[in-house]
Amino acid sequence: MNINTSKSMRSDNLFMRNEYSSHGKWNIPLIKKQAVDVENVTLIACSDTRSNDNETNTKNGVHFFVDDYRFNGIYNNPEKSLRKYSQYAFLLSPDFSTYADMNLWRQLESVAKNRWCGCYWQEQGLTVIPTISWSTPRSYEFCFDGVEKNSIIAIGMIGCKQNKKEFLRGYDYMLSKIEPEAVICFGTPFDEMRGNIIPVDYRSSRKVVR
Repeated sequence: MNINTSKSMRSDNLFMRNEYSSHGKWNIPLIKKQAVDVENVTLIACSDTRSNDNETNTKNGVHFFVDDYRFNGIYNNPEKSLRKYSQYAFLLSPDFSTYADMNLWRQLESVAKNRWCGCYWQEQGLTVIPTISWSTPRSYEFCFDGVEKNSIIAIGMIGCKQNKKEFLRGYDYMLSKIEPEAVICFGTPFDEMRGNIIPVDYRSSRKVVR
């Protein structure tokens, strides 16, 4: 019979989650800067990925701008989906929700899980682009941590139009903190957004070849 003692749990990476370099006040895992061809970014939703997918689909990167329940397992059991996701050109780190009406500890947890999954995939040899999200200014204390400066990053625009002013405030703060090389923008960007923005049509991301 297996008994999880305090000693055995401290040697269990999936319990401790402390095996990667960390960043910021909260020791959030640090996703390292990696390159992708920003001149030709195409994405496929994680919910549309398949084991042994065809060559056309595997040329895409994978995004997680879908409901959290569709990808919670990648944090709880990361090995299970590793082979499937390793087929694709690159992965965006998973967009665990940071809703403004969540308590801050839940938002912090979502950011940490995002970065941990990205670090895990990088350790397995995959290319990862960090996905960044934020809520109110209180979240700025942690939501831009765990990302190397001048990285290519990704953001999602779904739902942002409901509070454009708050979104743009966070976006500008993100630019000052991360100074991204490029911003993969899933959805239509606002005209006021600065930087090297790479827009990706979310409708085209659902046009998979089966």
